[in-house]
Amino acid sequence: MKFRIVIEYDPETKSYAAYCPELPGCCSAGDTEQEALDNAREAIALYLEPTNTKKVKNGKVFEVEVGV
Repeated sequence: MKFRIVIEYDPETKSYAAYCPELPGCCSAGDTEQEALDNAREAIALYLEPTNTKKVKNGKVFEVEVGV
């Protein structure tokens, strides 16, 4: 599965910010562009990792696979 990652240099902190526009709130940073890219890749994997979801009364939990 492919995602776009936007990397921006911040001259004030002298570091790079990275975010994935398709995944709201999925962002990371790094001291170098490559580190920011690597960290963003890890952030996406964690963002997409399944979590334990508590079932609510009369609710159903479904799992779907995307991009296979």
